[in-house]
Amino acid sequence: MSRLTELLRQARKLDPQLSADLEAEIVALTKRRSFGLVFESHQPEAVELPGRPVRRGDKVRVLLPRGGAEPWDRRLWRVARIKRVDGHRVAHLVELDADEPETQVAIVDALVVVAEFRDRIYPGLVETDRIEHRKDKPFHTVVNAENFHALEMLTYTHQESVDIIYIDPPYNTGGKFAWLYNDDFVDSDDDYQHSKWLAFMERRLRVARELLKPSGAIMVSIGDDEQHRLRMLMEQVFGVENHVAQLAVEMSTTSGPKTTNAQQGTIVKNVEYVLIYRKSAAFDTEVRHTPLYDGIEKWDANYPLWLNDDGTTESLYQRLDEEPSVREDIERFELVRESGRRQGTFVGAPGMDLLLAASGAAREFILNNLHRIGRTDTPPVSGRSVEVPVGRWVEHQTDGRTYRLTRSGKGKVWQIYTLDRNYRASDDYVSRFGRTVIRGDLWRGFHSDMGHVSNEGGVGFANGKKPVRLIRQLVKWANNSPEAVILDFFAGSGTTAHAVAAMNAEDGGSRRAIVVTNNELSKADRQATTAAGHRPGDLAWEERGVFESKTKPRLLNAFGEMSANAVFFNLTYEGPLSVRHNRAFERVAPMLWMRAGSRGRIITDLGEDGWDVAESYGVLANLDQSHEFVAAVAAKEGIVQVYIVTDDDSAFQMVCRELPEMVAPIRLYDSYLQNFEINTGRTL
Repeated sequence: MSRLTELLRQARKLDPQLSADLEAEIVALTKRRSFGLVFESHQPEAVELPGRPVRRGDKVRVLLPRGGAEPWDRRLWRVARIKRVDGHRVAHLVELDADEPETQVAIVDALVVVAEFRDRIYPGLVETDRIEHRKDKPFHTVVNAENFHALEMLTYTHQESVDIIYIDPPYNTGGKFAWLYNDDFVDSDDDYQHSKWLAFMERRLRVARELLKPSGAIMVSIGDDEQHRLRMLMEQVFGVENHVAQLAVEMSTTSGPKTTNAQQGTIVKNVEYVLIYRKSAAFDTEVRHTPLYDGIEKWDANYPLWLNDDGTTESLYQRLDEEPSVREDIERFELVRESGRRQGTFVGAPGMDLLLAASGAAREFILNNLHRIGRTDTPPVSGRSVEVPVGRWVEHQTDGRTYRLTRSGKGKVWQIYTLDRNYRASDDYVSRFGRTVIRGDLWRGFHSDMGHVSNEGGVGFANGKKPVRLIRQLVKWANNSPEAVILDFFAGSGTTAHAVAAMNAEDGGSRRAIVVTNNELSKADRQATTAAGHRPGDLAWEERGVFESKTKPRLLNAFGEMSANAVFFNLTYEGPLSVRHNRAFERVAPMLWMRAGSRGRIITDLGEDGWDVAESYGVLANLDQSHEFVAAVAAKEGIVQVYIVTDDDSAFQMVCRELPEMVAPIRLYDSYLQNFEINTGRTL
């Protein structure tokens, strides 16, 4: 490597950026795996920023002429200078990433600024809508943004603060709902279809991991096409030891058009998958997971015992036979033995399904006596030597737990489980009280939800809309804390936020959803809107995007129905000098509010005094007013953070010493600027 190092040193003198790019590629090559998942690490993605003013030094693309037909020139250009010619701003452009760069001149209005993922970005947020119903509850946050840049923004507001991430990324099937990579649709004709998708996912997963608490977990929906690759990628990002589960979710049945294929011998697809990975072992030790239960309609013949209060046992079926109202139905439905020693008595287990389906008296008898109906199973070690008479039951206490024990006619001791331990409300599509079984990694019945999913939120969404119940149950199982923070950065129509709001409405919780989606147009809409003479940034273009036409109206409906609080934002791109000189405060302000817990109002104007205190945080820019500011913070309950705008470390420390002990001080704008400078150096 010494020769290579010397060549890089020489290159650094001639072209620092070229040298830096070469060094990054060399580092990537040295880390390349010989085994495991190996794929091309494609050039960083780029996102267009329509509406951002074009300035000298910007990276841009030349827009397709109005009414033109795709494909169009997607090369990147650097704005060398801008001049005014005949009343128009004209840009002189130099081609980027070319051996022999071309130059051209273009009207500024025909350009769109582009940010590549290796570029340093300084994000801000502009509020576009809000809905507020409860002053005592936090706000959900809905962000219109390229999700990689939104994730970078969240490294400032939510570093190691997210409990659960759920995402439903593009499945990369190469079909009509192809996904965009570098503003170009990737379909099955692309030789790099899979490696582009993996590079696309890896960049996001690595940043997402930083946002999870040590006790957090990520859950990713995926189909057959990329499931095996995604699992290997997630093991590389999160570690093999942090794999929790791979769920198979029944999203359809073999019916309709699938029936013809199945009859011809094709194995049709009925399931999709959810891959679950934890951040660390703390997910299992610090978080309580809630078991999910599926209903069972058929009677379990393993419950034949009846426990009497005097400690004796007998047959459940005999007791049913002796109950007058139940016996009447047994005879009515001819559920009696026709011959043998017990002729005329109830047939027992073979007739239970019919009896319980037809007899209200039998159902009522079972429900009223769940604690008396039992089955036998292996006893605890300490119970094997307990003296238990044959045909009776006793209670045995050990290690703070109580067990019921019985002895068979052959002398073996058994533990008794009563039916009341297995009766509860199920988590099925139609929840009901009855016998249940704990759900494993096969999640059945979600095909029933898919028949109604288009109605959820009152907004249709044909491209992979997931049912609210699925997200609710994933969150309920993983972390049902009423204070949990749930992130979805492939939000689509907004199902995750809808599900979280519904959970809060049901149990009074204060969970917070943070969801991100861009305003991307479908392939068909993009072609139609382009043919009509519109371009990104035009109102006619933007109003057809997924955020404006699907996510926002759907969530406004849902949040209104659930009486939830929510704020809608557009992500912006700020200049570091504007931030440092406090000229971008209004757009940085929502990030400060999010970092403090997304409660109450957002401080967007510090007024003449140069400070303000809201419900959960405060901001001080005029240090001459520090005593008044500290007094206001101390007098208000619920303040968790304060932001102090100063370049003077000693002045910052002086204010910190005066603050209440439970309030966390943060220095602006060093914390903000350093956060994104550090993130720029990440290896993606």
